[in-house]
Amino acid sequence: MAGRMAVFLDRDGTINEEVEFLRTPDQLRLIPGAGAAIRTLNERGIPVCVISNQSGVARGFLTESDLVPIHARLERELSKDSARLDRIYYCPHHPTEGRPPYDVACPCRKPATGMLEQGARELDIDLTRSFVVGDRIVDVQAGKAVGATTILVMTGYGQNALEECRRDSVVPECVAPSIGEAIQFITGAMGDQA
Repeated sequence: MAGRMAVFLDRDGTINEEVEFLRTPDQLRLIPGAGAAIRTLNERGIPVCVISNQSGVARGFLTESDLVPIHARLERELSKDSARLDRIYYCPHHPTEGRPPYDVACPCRKPATGMLEQGARELDIDLTRSFVVGDRIVDVQAGKAVGATTILVMTGYGQNALEECRRDSVVPECVAPSIGEAIQFITGAMGDQA
């Protein structure tokens, strides 16, 4: 039996406003419309997963324990719009700027596909029917590597990423002003199938 479709969202610059190495829960601010957009997917029964590179852990800016209250705040803020996440995946590694034990080239750091594959295993997801939304070229590259439909948002680092994508001939299926329009694209592409 084929797996379900899902939506994989980058965190910083996609769901919440970009802050260079967000380190504390009080720095977290949702991008306008993010909660309502995610709720639209929830109401259709579509799994929603976060996939986030968190090299600030490797660089010593924060610890994995520090991510717990940050993600709790993210979920609390989304819940104000009756929205929820099915999973939050993150990669704490960096291959060249990390401290042990995080200074490794791992299979989870985007553009590698480890977080997507973990979501597929845990939630019975067909990645080729799924969508990856983010504000960086690595989000588009990771999505393309698993055959997902990719959406680049213009929030966060989106404008720079769009230039990188053009330079490197990496073509997202959709370029959206923000997560709200990205989710509209997804629901439009789905039609009535879920």
